[in-house]
Amino acid sequence: MRTLIFFGAPGSGKGTLSKRFSQHFKTSIVSTGDMLRKQVHEKTSLGKQVQETLSRGSLVADTLVQSILVEELASQQSRHLLLDGFPRTVTQAQWLCTALSKHGRAADAVVHLDVPEDVILKRIEDRWIHAPSGRTYNMSFNPPKVEGVDDVTGEALSKRADDDLDTIKARIDAFNQTTTPILSYYRKKGLLKTVTGETSDQLFPQIQTSLKPLFL
Repeated sequence: MRTLIFFGAPGSGKGTLSKRFSQHFKTSIVSTGDMLRKQVHEKTSLGKQVQETLSRGSLVADTLVQSILVEELASQQSRHLLLDGFPRTVTQAQWLCTALSKHGRAADAVVHLDVPEDVILKRIEDRWIHAPSGRTYNMSFNPPKVEGVDDVTGEALSKRADDDLDTIKARIDAFNQTTTPILSYYRKKGLLKTVTGETSDQLFPQIQTSLKPLFL
């Protein structure tokens, strides 16, 4: 079974591209961001810790993310996996290597989404979500049929708790501080594939071309 990693700054389109890739290549998405936001939405004790961390623009502690991932890896042993949002540091990458090996897996490719920061900030400013399902809309290029309302359920849309521009700038700064080491880590392993663009329509064909040989 293949194990892929999508790596990019907050707002670079990992979620959107993961869903497109999953539909095309029949992979299961393991999104640490979605899992943590679900905890926040349900106001669990873990969710409260996550909310406090995100409101500061900080990255969630490794131990919190790892505890969720361990359960998910155990439940997905017979599926191709696409990890969205993890790892973000070399320490996390090393932990993930060990965790995958316990399930007879290894990372097959790491896709780095290289998107300009000004594009990311505009995308986040225009982003609205349906919190219960995780459906995402963008007022510039993927608006809901009725403004402020989810297309499927008719329920109200909301902003993500961490979509404040000052907060997202802090998260991007935190991300950038860890980018070079982890890209170097996966480049040395021969796994890194970088795609560059401003929209998912520009990035997805590059991802398809790069990863298709793994599924032949």
